[in-house]
Amino acid sequence: MALPLFLPCAAGVEDWLAEEVARVLPQARVHKRRGGVALEGDEREVMLLNLESRLAQRVLIEVAEGPYRDENDLYALAGTVDWSQWLTPRHTLRVDTTAQKSPLKSLNFAALRIKDAVCDQQREAEGERSSVDTRWPDLPLLLHVGPERAAVYVDSSGEPLFKRGWREDKGDAPLKETLAAAMLAAAGWRGTPEAGGALHDPCCGSGTIAIEAAQIACGIAPGLSRRFAFERQLPFSGPEQRALWQQLKAEAKARIHASAVPIHASDVSFRMVDFARRNAERAGVASAIEFHGGDALERPAPALPEGLSGTIVLNPPYGERIEVSGKAARPSAQDRDTPSDFFARLASHWKQAYTRHTAGWTAWVLSPDMKLPTAMRLKESRRIPMWNGPIECRLFRFDLVAGSARARAPAG
Repeated sequence: MALPLFLPCAAGVEDWLAEEVARVLPQARVHKRRGGVALEGDEREVMLLNLESRLAQRVLIEVAEGPYRDENDLYALAGTVDWSQWLTPRHTLRVDTTAQKSPLKSLNFAALRIKDAVCDQQREAEGERSSVDTRWPDLPLLLHVGPERAAVYVDSSGEPLFKRGWREDKGDAPLKETLAAAMLAAAGWRGTPEAGGALHDPCCGSGTIAIEAAQIACGIAPGLSRRFAFERQLPFSGPEQRALWQQLKAEAKARIHASAVPIHASDVSFRMVDFARRNAERAGVASAIEFHGGDALERPAPALPEGLSGTIVLNPPYGERIEVSGKAARPSAQDRDTPSDFFARLASHWKQAYTRHTAGWTAWVLSPDMKLPTAMRLKESRRIPMWNGPIECRLFRFDLVAGSARARAPAG
């Protein structure tokens, strides 16, 4: 049975997500939307997207959509769904809401009406109803209300897809795995000698970029080490569906291989390097990454085989990389320890250490500072809008050319 699916992603990532979905499901007709992509898929494709997508935040299944004026219309909309196909009274549920220019005064009340519609239908049919579980529900639902129309989705993922299942050790401002994957996708890095070559993150923190890169290079599906909400939902819990899920995971495991390119990661904090090593171990890629402690302003460039190009990808410390709590915001400890001339010194170090390699290095730097190239005294060849949580950033590309600090001609 074809199901209407929506895969949300961070703003600006839609193009790469559409390309990713087309690679995972070559026969699917993928439609780019603001904030994600839409397509139709069956149970197998829902499972496969959860298992394989590095860029999507969730895999949502649309179960109802229509016009509304108030909360009673939302109740009626949710009542059009046969919820007995999705859960029993022994299952738990939770309703979350998102809104865009909605006239409703209370999203909490809107979510309550969706929950009421599900539970009233259950009580009428079976005499009992599901309980609400705000943390680990069997059936997470999402209500999206726009100016005039609303949609109800089943969340087949449960926890957001950036939670790959391997991160236990983290620093003050960990990078989401989905953002690391978006940076690599934007850089055109595919983990092969032809697409990106070697990879180096000289400010690796707890290892997110290097681990994500190593999993790409080794063919490890991002969802292989975690559980999903669909595993507890009725359309996916029959014997045939359970067997299919085991088959998809077995096929994914069979595709794992050794990395064809070297991956290097280092950090000035030896504590963070230790965290990154432990995370890499849990992610199954410890042998694919060479970790070192050392200052990004001083460490020599990794030695590469003759003819192999290199890609630097980093999310460096910057003053706006913060924890946000209401209007209060504070820099991470790593930000507070960063010298004010960090970027100028980093560019100077790159000119000395990285332009000697004949095949060349390309650097991709994520920063909220639109004047970063000026601070680095380098000319960028690309700048790509990208969001790090609530912080609007740019991903800058710098081509480190032997004998010159000038940029090559812009790519793409």
